[in-house]
Amino acid sequence: MSSRSTTYTWLKKYIATLPRGEGVFLTEAEVAERAGTSRTPVREAFMRLESEGLLELIPRRGAYVPPLSTSEITMVMEARSMVEGWSIRQVISQPTDGLVDELYELIEQQEQAVNDPVAFIDFDRAFHTHLIWAAGNTAIARFYEGLRDRQLRMGIYAVSANEERSRVVVEEHRAIVRGIEQTDPEAAGQHMSLHLNTTLRAMLKAPVPKPLDIRDAAGRREDEL
Repeated sequence: MSSRSTTYTWLKKYIATLPRGEGVFLTEAEVAERAGTSRTPVREAFMRLESEGLLELIPRRGAYVPPLSTSEITMVMEARSMVEGWSIRQVISQPTDGLVDELYELIEQQEQAVNDPVAFIDFDRAFHTHLIWAAGNTAIARFYEGLRDRQLRMGIYAVSANEERSRVVVEEHRAIVRGIEQTDPEAAGQHMSLHLNTTLRAMLKAPVPKPLDIRDAAGRREDEL
């Protein structure tokens, strides 16, 4: 992996673990030291993450990671509900060969990551995004990708704060796929709505989690830097 990709991935995961209710400033020098890289890929990662809505670049100050408000979390989840409710019905009305098997495979991979919040949310995103793209509307799928970028911190908080939440998510995903498998749009839609509603409640109730074991490109933990 290139230093550019390594730095971007490290920084995105690091931002995901920052306290939800606090705004945090990051400097190029600070991130370069922690990630074990030079400032150039850090600068590029800052710009990329700003375009994804995860931070704001402040002249002469660095990058500002804003706090996540209750209203923002609610708005993102409302938008997801509209997009995913429409998408699941489209998928059922226009079946895609192999989709059910692919979704079950993603669920199995996610289940193996229940003790790793960052990896778990990566698989969670893959599951939902796969479903959205299967609906066949490229514009909606790209819009949805941006929503999931903004939700990265929110999702990690929810599963970090509650050990049982990860296992509940896996079962909720299975229920959604069963509805698709049975070509039952009402059941699938209801399971999706329930899943997103319980996710929202988990996000709003989740306290600040303990720091995660994030390692840099050299395999060092953050607390070792």
